[in-house]
Amino acid sequence: MRLVVAPDAEAAARRGAAMVARRAAQAVRARGRFALALSGGQTPLPMLQRLALEPIDWSRVELFQVDERAAPHGSSERNLNDLERLLVSRVPIPRAQVHPMPVDEPDLSAAAAAYARALADTLGEPPVFDLVHLGLGGDGHTASLMPGDPATHVADAWVSVTSAHGGWRRMTLTLPALDAARRVLWLACGASKASMLERLVLGDRAIPAGLVRRDRACVVADEAAAALLPRPGEAAGERARR
Repeated sequence: MRLVVAPDAEAAARRGAAMVARRAAQAVRARGRFALALSGGQTPLPMLQRLALEPIDWSRVELFQVDERAAPHGSSERNLNDLERLLVSRVPIPRAQVHPMPVDEPDLSAAAAAYARALADTLGEPPVFDLVHLGLGGDGHTASLMPGDPATHVADAWVSVTSAHGGWRRMTLTLPALDAARRVLWLACGASKASMLERLVLGDRAIPAGLVRRDRACVVADEAAAALLPRPGEAAGERARR
């Protein structure tokens, strides 16, 4: 797991967007397209804005969601709103290449299976993303894989539905789908993420985030989130003793 520490959240957003753009160029050269999955939440919003300014060939991008709340269409709880507002509406990506999670369907389990089929139809089986962006919750969750939720243990599906958290059930990519990605980009900003980021970097498998494959992962964090992490050349206990 590679760690990149930026001075602040805005700098982390720029670094994250630049990394996505580089991977896009590499994927298009190698395979003719770039398969990207983006997470929701507040932390990635500046990165989405920066991503819209990057020189990406959007005609070659297949854009998927990592997770989504099963909230009504147009609800402010939907991750899709920010994705549409900050990115999709500002770049020339063909509409058919934007793949929202079908959380409006009454049968969420059937809808998750349909999204898994869409992944396989577009990306092959197993579906392999060129890059998956993940966030890190203060409770150690990532995507919508929450502590104690059965979806965290799904091993035979690419997409699953969770129990209710914060009032909403959610649709999420599963660990097998995340682990098949060619690259995982974590973005963690703010002091509230510091303790969980430390656990993630140390490989703590007691939190859902710690279960994600590490050898293809890069973490971009701001100074506040990285406050508990030793830097290159620094012993693990040095930072705590300062």
